[in-house]
Amino acid sequence: MSAEPATGEPAAEWRSSADLFGHPKGLTFLFGTEMWERFSYYGMRAVLVLYMVKYLLLPGQAEGVVGLATLRAALEWVLGPLGPQPLASQIYGLYTGFVYLTPIIGGLVADRLLGQRRTVIIGAALMAAGHFMMAFEGLFLLALFTLILANGAFKPNISTQVGSLYAPGDHRRDRAYSIFYVGINLGGFMAPLVCGTLGEKVGWHYAFGAAGIGMLFGLVIYLYGQRHLPPDPRERIAAARREARPLDREDWRAIAVLLALFVPVSFFWATYEQQGNTIVLWADGFTDRSLDLLFWQGEIPTTWFQSFNPFLIFAFTPLVVSLWARQARKGSEPSTISKMALGCLGVAIANLILAFAAWQAGGDGGKAGWLWLFAYFVIITVGELYISPIGLSLVSKIAPASILSLLMGLWLATSFAGNLLAGWLGGFWSAMGKSEFFLMIALIALVASAAIRLLAGPLKSALDQ
Repeated sequence: MSAEPATGEPAAEWRSSADLFGHPKGLTFLFGTEMWERFSYYGMRAVLVLYMVKYLLLPGQAEGVVGLATLRAALEWVLGPLGPQPLASQIYGLYTGFVYLTPIIGGLVADRLLGQRRTVIIGAALMAAGHFMMAFEGLFLLALFTLILANGAFKPNISTQVGSLYAPGDHRRDRAYSIFYVGINLGGFMAPLVCGTLGEKVGWHYAFGAAGIGMLFGLVIYLYGQRHLPPDPRERIAAARREARPLDREDWRAIAVLLALFVPVSFFWATYEQQGNTIVLWADGFTDRSLDLLFWQGEIPTTWFQSFNPFLIFAFTPLVVSLWARQARKGSEPSTISKMALGCLGVAIANLILAFAAWQAGGDGGKAGWLWLFAYFVIITVGELYISPIGLSLVSKIAPASILSLLMGLWLATSFAGNLLAGWLGGFWSAMGKSEFFLMIALIALVASAAIRLLAGPLKSALDQ
């Protein structure tokens, strides 16, 4: 691998002198910023499909949305007539897809023009504005477009700053990304409980407003914590470019590793991202959500199920990290590639659970118990821990420093391709039996797992450099 780490390592003379719980203080502020950004993203996402299917895309409402008629005509020209649910699935897929394409542009802007800090601040401000715009029905598509641009500026540049807190070879880097990932999911846990409850019980627009307020909290935390962050590497990278050093063979090996993993990881996201789309519809229409406890009697709100995954993330992360540490001491810790293959396998098993639940419920007319959905989230969460933070850490370790943010953006673009495919797959929800639908998703995840496993041999030498 290139001797220059991917994260645009801080200059040798800079190191955070103030540590907190064994990590630089800057990690705490990046953790808090990302937590509130994910609160805003997942808060809006928790209600997005329900909002479209139950309200916005119905006759009498859809006509007032600027640009919707044009978008619908374009989609129907390709896909044929679309009812409210398939149209909502396509819009969901386009939004969540392009959210992860624009980080390539955001990485270029940071690397070549503005630097990581300024780009993050611009992205956070635009994100808050986009969520507030969602409260106005006519601006729905313009708000989504604003959020897409905002995420492109924010996402790759906040992730790379985590790695920049650590010196080359610092063993704490992988753990730091796991801690950072807990922040992502802490925000994701709170979001459906707050925004989802507001959307279902008070009004959709209150959910979007709460998401905007959350993003403002994140922006304030980032501005306050800048003195604990490493110097922006833009000037150093620009100086390196002026020396006109071309990428060497090891740099190209690193790039080849990331490109080889792009397709199977995209399939992972296509299956994983059904959580915010068809899984919401499964919870709403095909799950018995009744709960009778001493302190709770009634139905679990549909959007609350979106909190299961992030809650389990920060519950399971210490266990998984501890397991890897024990395996490492015994020399049996899975390789990066093996972990990622296991992650895809987890998604396949999770969907097989729901396929069985749908079959046991007696077809599309019956309802499955909510514990089946809980089991789905348990398995898919373990799978996620084996692939998502591992991918971020992989990019931070092997990508050439001069194109760090660009390659982080390219890696995040696996979610672009995956979410576009997720939206297309979700369009089959209304036309297919539910057991058959979940079996289809499981098969795609299984193929992705097998593809990653087959890449283990060819990529081993590159990853060992």
